[in-house]
Amino acid sequence: MTFDETLTAVVYLIAVFILFFLGKIIYDKLYTSFDLQEELVKNDNFALGLALFGYYFGMVIALGGVLQSESQGLVADLIDIFVYGLVAIILQNISIRINDKIIFHKFDNIKELIEDRNPGIGIAEAANHIAIGLVLFGAMSGEGDLVTAAAFWLLGQATLVIASVIYNNILPFDLNYELERDNVAVGVAYAGMLIAIGNIIRVGSQGDFISWYENGIVYVGFVTFGLLMLPILRLMADKLLLPGEQLTDELVNQKVPNVAAGAMEACSYVGASFLIGWVV
Repeated sequence: MTFDETLTAVVYLIAVFILFFLGKIIYDKLYTSFDLQEELVKNDNFALGLALFGYYFGMVIALGGVLQSESQGLVADLIDIFVYGLVAIILQNISIRINDKIIFHKFDNIKELIEDRNPGIGIAEAANHIAIGLVLFGAMSGEGDLVTAAAFWLLGQATLVIASVIYNNILPFDLNYELERDNVAVGVAYAGMLIAIGNIIRVGSQGDFISWYENGIVYVGFVTFGLLMLPILRLMADKLLLPGEQLTDELVNQKVPNVAAGAMEACSYVGASFLIGWVV
């Protein structure tokens, strides 16, 4: 890198750090029912720490999508970074609220994180935030405008909800009940599914906007394939990754749920999402 390229990169990073700080302020303003610093530092709230990690990491991924567009010059790039970056942060927080009301509708997330300090909910919330970041990465990347970015964010948000409904229906147990009873193993497995779907959405929507038809066909193809693979992947995790054992038994039918088994299931989802993106 030349000196000018290095200096430009530093300017871009500073712009992103400013947006990151704005994202933190927005999070603090939205959740005024608890003191974030007190929960993390004084109360050592691991569940909230997990959720907050996911929020920050998801925001970094979303802002990464903003940085993927071709350079139009320093001033034009900075305008785009601040405009699209701020939109991405706002949409991320809207998605969080939507998913809290729809995907996690059977319990109060704040109560689970603050009062119960439920690590199963914490890891599921973290994955939800990361998945949203991946959705926004795809929506914001490439050449397009705010209309196309918002449209693919909305499609991705709807897909996350649909995927969660499908996942819950193919499970031989009640997902929300297990999460509410602090089942970390189930939380880890569910986290893998959310991140995998978010990654498939990213692959299906990223890149330059050509036309609604062409981009729509690519998106629908990737997402449909990903959703169809969900039950197959869970079966593979059950039969291939844990031979001789029943995955459901390891996750919910023993006194201490097997977090390692949940990690194996999560790995099958996330790994397959990358493989699908590389080979399709």
